[in-house]
Amino acid sequence: MHDDTRVLAGDCTTLFETTGAQTQRTREQRGEVLVVVKPDNTVLVHDADGYQPVAWLTRPDSVTIEGGTVVARDGDDLLRVVTHEEHGSASYPVSEAGIPVGDCLACAGTLVRSNGAVRCSGCEERYGLPADATITGGRCRDCRLPTIRTERGRAFELCLDRECESLDDRVTDAFDREWDCPACDGDLRIVRKGGLFAGCEHHPDCETAFAIPTGVVVDTCACGLPLFETSGGRRCLDATCSQSQMSEAATYSGP
Repeated sequence: MHDDTRVLAGDCTTLFETTGAQTQRTREQRGEVLVVVKPDNTVLVHDADGYQPVAWLTRPDSVTIEGGTVVARDGDDLLRVVTHEEHGSASYPVSEAGIPVGDCLACAGTLVRSNGAVRCSGCEERYGLPADATITGGRCRDCRLPTIRTERGRAFELCLDRECESLDDRVTDAFDREWDCPACDGDLRIVRKGGLFAGCEHHPDCETAFAIPTGVVVDTCACGLPLFETSGGRRCLDATCSQSQMSEAATYSGP
């Protein structure tokens, strides 16, 4: 995948062909257009009307640009743009757009939040985010990066950079050996295996393990495990537990 977006403006003929099992469809157009080739190879052909391109091919298998001709292929689909008179062409650097959250410490760029991460608009700095994370508006006391808030049994406020302050360490400090294994006499340890889990210390002899949900512990389930308040309501640490509804009913204090 190339780094820049390439643009070409001119009098062009656009040909789009798609071949199915029984039929072949062809659409040809000509006009003064703007051709955009994005870093993911998506090709868009815009004319003077509206925001919808007159032809496009999203993330095709291949794109070639040679002598004013753009050819994009994706399986049975072909998009060809032939330039009769070129008004101009250029390449420009682009980045993902997102919500500004602060300044990059590595360069003069702006940190933006997009697609589950915080990225710098000016360099390669990138910080992954927990799915439920919110940017607090505060700054880390050690490195001055923005801080985030996330819930894993408790609400934690910590540095955006996991190398500076680890969510795993905070959850471990709070809940390691805090809960008993329901299948044996062991303690549940906090471990990371893709996500954060509370797993029996006697593994592999005991394979009991529970993914720690997004939410805060508010009570104890009838089964003895912690009860979490989540965005979808109350639930037991054990997502398959049938007693969590009983626990929720027991705490109801309505009329």
